[in-house]
Amino acid sequence: MRGRESVPVHLETVVSRKGGRTYTTHLLRTSYREGGKVKHRTVANVSDLPEAAIEALRRALRGEKLVAVGEAVQILASRSHGAVLAVLEFLRKIGLERMILSYETPWRKLVVAMIVARVIRPGSKLFTRGWWQGTTLPELLDLPHGGRDTGALYQALDELGAHQEAIERKLAEKHLRDGDLVLYDLSSSYLEGRTCPLAAFGYNRDLKRGKRQFNYGLLTTREGCPVAIELFPGDWSDPVTVDSQIRKLREKSHLRRIVLVGDRGMLTQARIEKVSEAGYGWITALRAPEIQRLYAQGTLQLSLLDERNIAEIVDPQRPGERLVVCRNPLVAEERARKREELLQATERELEKIRERVEKGRLKGADKIGLAVGRVIHAYKVAKHFILEIGEQSFSFRRNLAHIEKEPVLDGLYVIRSNVPAEEMDASELVRSYKDLQHVERAFRSLKTFHLEIRPVYHRLEERVRAHAFLCMLAYYVTWHMRRALEPFLHPQGESSLRGLLEELATIQLNTADIGGTRVDLPTMPDERQRQIFELLGVKPPVASASKSPVA
Repeated sequence: MRGRESVPVHLETVVSRKGGRTYTTHLLRTSYREGGKVKHRTVANVSDLPEAAIEALRRALRGEKLVAVGEAVQILASRSHGAVLAVLEFLRKIGLERMILSYETPWRKLVVAMIVARVIRPGSKLFTRGWWQGTTLPELLDLPHGGRDTGALYQALDELGAHQEAIERKLAEKHLRDGDLVLYDLSSSYLEGRTCPLAAFGYNRDLKRGKRQFNYGLLTTREGCPVAIELFPGDWSDPVTVDSQIRKLREKSHLRRIVLVGDRGMLTQARIEKVSEAGYGWITALRAPEIQRLYAQGTLQLSLLDERNIAEIVDPQRPGERLVVCRNPLVAEERARKREELLQATERELEKIRERVEKGRLKGADKIGLAVGRVIHAYKVAKHFILEIGEQSFSFRRNLAHIEKEPVLDGLYVIRSNVPAEEMDASELVRSYKDLQHVERAFRSLKTFHLEIRPVYHRLEERVRAHAFLCMLAYYVTWHMRRALEPFLHPQGESSLRGLLEELATIQLNTADIGGTRVDLPTMPDERQRQIFELLGVKPPVASASKSPVA
């Protein structure tokens, strides 16, 4: 007996309209020829099946092999993609890659990779090498396999250090013009070890006792955009570093007229003379003893501040200088509060010493004096107390006459400058001095979790310098990113930038085996992530797959 002949079946979808409504019918049909004409026979109406089942049936009838999703798709690898893509493309957008070097080299690729890594996940060079293997950064930059070891990173760092002067010149040309305001300040960071020539004990801003340090000065625009960084031995004082900044601005950047802004500890009288000799303007502030002198001699009269908290005065001892007196009521309140807290804390400790003397547990004027000295110098209010020390006695009281005089000058500060009034009025001078907060913000970013310039483990001086320069370039990128992402960052502050980068880092590039074909598929960004990319001016990842056979 002959078996039943196999007849081809196909799925046909028929759309019809009746009474203003649309009807869709899915029919299983066969085709046959009769009298030279092709006719169709309906085998079954499958319209009641779910859409997914109808589509599967359609594909099966076309001869496609249908398998379970788990069998058809296998994820081979998943790497963090969104954050490295955003930072790398933004770095290129602001022109930093070409400022490092105008043409592509293996060391430039590695330097760019280290900058991207420091912006997203700062750490040691060994940590960086391991971290970026879990990201798409190596393939985005086409890093050579041999260039991913720590030794190659050190060599790239050395190359960066050798090009620092040229890169800083390009930064200055891009961001500074004659007549601009330039901010300068100094900070320090500690070193691990003691063999680096820059390592020395000095004024430790990190509060790391027993650690040698190096100092570094940062030059920025008035908005805080960094243009140069220079390292100095850890025991150098702030004013000594100013001379090299003048040379850098005048001889290397060829700026003939700028206004240098530095704090009162930086621009001492000797440094001011150097700045003036270079033909530069300057803005700084007076120290407290100088303010007290002006008040004592009657040059600074508080009545000038009755209507406004700013007034310009003239000091006969400072010919050619402008002095602008400012009062900040909030600072005055804070200083008064802090002074009272220090006085009370000192009194509590002095009372303990008095009780010890009274009970005979502390004797001798020299020993009592040492104990008292440790207390009053620790709280820095010795001038506010009257002390009476004997061989077996001790008493103290507040110096009320002295204490009552001090609040008069609370909240007062005096800006000094040689900039003519036709170039800057008094209010502009004050605002310019306050711009130094931008450099302080840069130091906070360089030191804290965001960029982690410290601790430094390098031993070679030039490598320490290159490390600091790398961190400055990373801050250059984050400075521009903060400006671009301001709608998202305000008012949370700079730490939110890390949060935004962590959001982008959740976008993965997934490598999958789909039916024997290797396909790279990025995670689709959500609406918030798309907005971040848009503000940065960077195209978000798209779901276009690059296909290649699975080996």
